[in-house]
Amino acid sequence: MMLHKEAVCFRCALKYIHRNITLNMESSSSSSSAAAESAAVATCNKRKRQNFATTPHKEAKRLKTVQNGEETVECERPSRSPRISVPLDRLQQPITANELTELLHYAALGKTGGIKQPSWCRLLHQKKVKAVNVVIVEGLTQSHFYKHYLTLRHLRTNYTTRITFTPPSTDLASEIFGHKVPQSDCPSLSQTHNGNSELHKALRIHPVITKFGTQKKGLTAYVLSQEEMIKRHYPVKGMPGFEEFVCTDGVDCVTDSSPLYGLDCEMCLTEKGNELARVSLVDSEGNCVLDELVKPQNRILNYLTRFSGITAAMLRPITTTLRDVQVKLRSLLPSDAVLVGHSINNDLVALKLIHQHVIDTSLLYRREFGQRFKLKVLAQTVLERQIQTEEQKGHNPIEDAVAALELAQYFIKTGPRQVVELHLKELWGYTIEEESTDCEPAPTPSHRFADILQMLGQSVAFLGKRSDIALDLSNQQWHISDKELLASFRRQTKCPFLSVLQFSSLSDHLKKCDPQQEHQYQRVCANLRDMCVVFAGPFPAGFSEKEVRRLFRCCGPVRKIQMLHTTVRVHAEVEFELLEGAMLALKTFNGLNVQGQSIKVQRPVYESMLDLDLTLDALMCDSANTSQLYAVKLNPSVAEGIHISARVNGHMSDPKCSGITAVKTANGLPSVKVNGQQLKLTTTTKSKLCEEAVRETFGHFGAVERVILPVKPGKHARCAYIKFESSEGRHVALSSSEDLWKENYLVSPCLTPPHLPSWVAMATPITTVDPDREAAVEEEKTHMHTTSQEQEMDLMMGKLDRRLGKLFRSLPEGTLSVVVMLGHTSAHHLPGLCLMEVKQAS
Repeated sequence: MMLHKEAVCFRCALKYIHRNITLNMESSSSSSSAAAESAAVATCNKRKRQNFATTPHKEAKRLKTVQNGEETVECERPSRSPRISVPLDRLQQPITANELTELLHYAALGKTGGIKQPSWCRLLHQKKVKAVNVVIVEGLTQSHFYKHYLTLRHLRTNYTTRITFTPPSTDLASEIFGHKVPQSDCPSLSQTHNGNSELHKALRIHPVITKFGTQKKGLTAYVLSQEEMIKRHYPVKGMPGFEEFVCTDGVDCVTDSSPLYGLDCEMCLTEKGNELARVSLVDSEGNCVLDELVKPQNRILNYLTRFSGITAAMLRPITTTLRDVQVKLRSLLPSDAVLVGHSINNDLVALKLIHQHVIDTSLLYRREFGQRFKLKVLAQTVLERQIQTEEQKGHNPIEDAVAALELAQYFIKTGPRQVVELHLKELWGYTIEEESTDCEPAPTPSHRFADILQMLGQSVAFLGKRSDIALDLSNQQWHISDKELLASFRRQTKCPFLSVLQFSSLSDHLKKCDPQQEHQYQRVCANLRDMCVVFAGPFPAGFSEKEVRRLFRCCGPVRKIQMLHTTVRVHAEVEFELLEGAMLALKTFNGLNVQGQSIKVQRPVYESMLDLDLTLDALMCDSANTSQLYAVKLNPSVAEGIHISARVNGHMSDPKCSGITAVKTANGLPSVKVNGQQLKLTTTTKSKLCEEAVRETFGHFGAVERVILPVKPGKHARCAYIKFESSEGRHVALSSSEDLWKENYLVSPCLTPPHLPSWVAMATPITTVDPDREAAVEEEKTHMHTTSQEQEMDLMMGKLDRRLGKLFRSLPEGTLSVVVMLGHTSAHHLPGLCLMEVKQAS
């Protein structure tokens, strides 16, 4: 019996892959260093037998964290920053404007505002989100992002969460500001509505209300952030000028039940400036736990007795040094202590002490234009207590520490609104006149997002071109260019809590070049699609499209094959659905001997493809791909599903044919020699690629977090994406390709971003409605040369990326930053892209 030529070609391919797989996979993993690879190989054998399964306790904690979006942070552990996590089942589904606003509502208001976690993602540690910034880039699509992937260095490296965005039919900025916040049973928002509807206009702009809102909050709401401490010149670890300061053994997180300690210091003037002469510390009950006189290190010029109460006689017998009191303070203060003082930055500088968590009473009882009340005035007005009287010889630091402590406790217990209303005349010097009872009833409270934030004392702002935005004009800034917009935003002394910036320069440029913009998007899609294309050949005469598909689908799903018949030889253009498929085909099939003829597999040689290797390397190193692996499972039996025919290459096979020798085996099944290699065909059933088998195979190399099997309905999965819990697992797997080959696996570094079902699906060109469609398609194929418009577009994309980088760096730590490429809304909607990241400490 003679075999059909398909069996011959297929088994040739398998043997060729077996001989070359190791070298090919090492070159595919060009992003990892040689040292990392050698170390991974050395540990491979040890790891293969290790059990990487997480314990039930750890798994339960992880699931609880993901489901609830919040996790109790133990104070002994480092503080966990807010971050976004998109569940696997939603990652490849586009989000809408409504779903984006769900995230913004939760980030800004959280569970305390009665807002639930978004339906499509989880924002962990929401309480630590300090601000929300949204950048809307008009005119750009998801395809633009990946077409200019190399140019957009900031966006691709600093934003770890990406998801396809469905273009809205309305203005997105208006949708964000005007979207109604869901009403809930949570009392905090309803109290806010009731309280603010009755709040006089003059109080709404009061500095205390503007900063802290109207609601009572726990002490953590009044602890200074690190950014504010830096801005106000508090001692902060790592900042210049504080290198010799001593840090307390404090935790990174405090709670509303953390203990308060009042602190006050007195100084003398020495040759080196003000130095510590006395320090007093009181606990939350007002009991003095430390009161020490301190000998200044340098010669005293002035004891400042009028203010400090310190005299030469008092300090003469003192031997206590600054170092001594630093040690005592560190031993006395609990790890979660919050220090309270009046202008406490001066006390900390005198102590040369760094403490992370402080409340400054001079910043609680705020005045207009940055002015501050004296401690004596606040104690007399609020506490009805006389301190620092004329009869006293200088200040009493114990008395001052107790006064500051009680002022903070009163503010926290009473709440900012009550504090202002009770002491408005005595402290701020004006009163509110009662409005006439004949006036119209108070309007129904608004549930719009922007209005609620302003009711809570949070600032909102829009910056962009003049447009009809659902926001008060006083909160809008109009600019004619992106450059001017960015400069204006960066000049602000304080970042708004919610800011929306609309960049429109690129959209204006695209409209000038092509008002319809359809052809521009066609070219972008064509260039992206070419990244999945390989040319292969020459094949033997009569080689069919079916045979080419059967050969190349070993590397991954094949979208389309076009046979190219020249006057002499047969070639094929193979378009894969995935970037990884094209890469594996290049690595494994180039030089393959097919029926005695060596084929060459290569990329298209277009000008737009010259930097393809750099783009693939960047995709391989993408933060979303560093721990992911692509694998295909080859069928160990080529007999199943292959039609056994007496014809090979269109001719009757003969045992004398060069390269093919038919022999008999013991079991009666045929065996052939192809290119000198003896292959045996069996009738075993086709092996299926399933998650359990993949986990079992690849779990030897490292803990597997998840397995994705892209499969079409009614079909078996041909490939898999394996995500390890660390990048080391991927390195070990890539270095063990010989072992994987024995189990019929081909592996490659992951290239396709996780949020894309396939690369080609994103890169499929739109269907034009132009009557000359055929001419347009032919013109699309002539994209061998980059036009001047495309070069200019690349430069503008680079400029946009740099501006977004400057904007991101200017945002405060803990800001949720969202960049939305709007997509294109026309007769054919082209999806946009949403990039999200919470800025962490640099």
